[in-house]
Amino acid sequence: MTGIRSARPFTGRHMAAILVTFFGVVITVNVMMARLATSTFGGVVVENSYVASQKFNGWLDEARQERALGWHAGIARQADGALSVVLTDAAGHPIGDATVTATAEHPLGLRGDVALTLPAHGAGHYGAALPEGRWRIKLVARRGGQTWRSVGEVG
Repeated sequence: MTGIRSARPFTGRHMAAILVTFFGVVITVNVMMARLATSTFGGVVVENSYVASQKFNGWLDEARQERALGWHAGIARQADGALSVVLTDAAGHPIGDATVTATAEHPLGLRGDVALTLPAHGAGHYGAALPEGRWRIKLVARRGGQTWRSVGEVG
């Protein structure tokens, strides 16, 4: 003989092996993606989507009123690790005598929220102690019946 092998016939076992391999890969990838998705997302965006939908137009009105104020917040972390906020109005003047509170949220929801009250440390300067790490800061400033909100990040 000259070394030529005869081709083996394609059988049901071959087809079964192909199908099992194909679906095994698909299922493995799906399980991996589902585990990654559930391990990195904290969960709830709103508690009740129907109630949130009923409040949506009110939230838009509040946002327009806040934008009309023209306030700005400089949110940063000081050298000692404390949270520092500088509030200014539309003309760039410091906003004093405001009541400033904040909620520090971990970006991935791995740590609990930290509620902060930021006392004034001078004209337009507010600050409070903040644990180490990266935080999303939801700031609320109130002065003379006006409420203004801002979101920033510190790391």
